[in-house]
Amino acid sequence: MAILSEAMRRVVAEQKLGFVASVNPDGSPNLSPKGTLAVWDDDHLIFADLASPRTVANLRERPGIEVNVVDPFSRKGFRFRGRAEVLAPGADGDAYLAFFARAGLAEPERRVRAIVKILVQHAEPIVSPTYDSGISEAEVRERWRRYYERLAAGERGLPDPA
Repeated sequence: MAILSEAMRRVVAEQKLGFVASVNPDGSPNLSPKGTLAVWDDDHLIFADLASPRTVANLRERPGIEVNVVDPFSRKGFRFRGRAEVLAPGADGDAYLAFFARAGLAEPERRVRAIVKILVQHAEPIVSPTYDSGISEAEVRERWRRYYERLAAGERGLPDPA
């Protein structure tokens, strides 16, 4: 049975940004945003190493990984935990490079240093505590939409719309 549900696939595809946690040699956490995060198949996520030397080095030595993907408007998302495998960009007959080219990554054959393929072993939802008050998702989305519109317009020092 596939671990990645349709809802999980949708959030990953829509957000296009995940925060990847790996472990540094001294045991401290390394958190790094990945803009190439994508669903590979029913049980795997992937991302392209464009400029992630620390993350990739950590995963080669300690393959445990967690990825968080959250919709900033709904304040909902998913946490994915599993094992990472670092692959050469041309692995699997260039299928990974072709995948990223189709996804719109410019010059993947030149830019991609490695592919990180994640076997997702556990996935669970992330839901903001703002919902504890009984507020609807439509209300949460509208509050954050207005907030980001004002921020994009140059307003600074805005309070969170919680």
